Amino acid sequence: MKPSPELQAALDAAKQAAHIARSMFQHNIEVRIKADKSPVTEADVRCEIAIREILESRFPSHGFYGEETGSRDADAESLWLVDPIDGTKAFVREYPMFSTQIALMRRGEIVLGVSSAPVYGELSFAERGCGAYLNGKSIGVSTVSTLDAAALSAGNIRTLALDGRWPKYGALVAQVNRIRGYGDFLHYHLLAGGKIDAVIESDVNILDIAACAAIVAEAGGRFTDLNGGPVTLQSTSVLATNGRLHAAVLAALA
Repeated sequence: MKPSPELQAALDAAKQAAHIARSMFQHNIEVRIKADKSPVTEADVRCEIAIREILESRFPSHGFYGEETGSRDADAESLWLVDPIDGTKAFVREYPMFSTQIALMRRGEIVLGVSSAPVYGELSFAERGCGAYLNGKSIGVSTVSTLDAAALSAGNIRTLALDGRWPKYGALVAQVNRIRGYGDFLHYHLLAGGKIDAVIESDVNILDIAACAAIVAEAGGRFTDLNGGPVTLQSTSVLATNGRLHAAVLAALA
């Protein structure tokens, strides 16, 4: 596919962030703890600054909402959503399950996403109406249509364990064929590529998931919150499936 100028900018920004992240990975860099008790490193900040410079220089009228440098014109019609290192805890503990997430939301709808995991070695991206790609190859979701044949991955389920759906989640786990916890970018890449069939998360924010929402949707899947509602700036949970399983998983958790 020929990327739009906006997708090309996101890809260029992700490439620059990848260079920074690789150069700082496994170098015992200082870690600070933010007010929300999540870690942040110099790599997070430097990656976001580099991404922001590229996006704002090419699209000065677009808003920007970043994990580390905050927001500008967050009510703009077109809004960039950026998590420079999604998986900072992995980055700090020196294993490769971290990524850069860049998405564009236009009039409240996510229209493109780039998910770059430079050390793990995967780059996935999608743009509305143009399909989804992983390492340059077109990808699509699976055709699995029953829970007893499905592979389910769950991540960030701490809040799910604290509410009334925990027993129902346990019953769902007993129904599916395979349960794993790939987490972060990886289970969305696997879902979009047809390797697994559903993903559940209950403790996320929009910056964690926006790019992957675009990728799963363009791969033919469905991406909502755990109540079946659309993904918004306020979303904190995810149900992502190949589409065929969505109603069944929602019903199991209802």
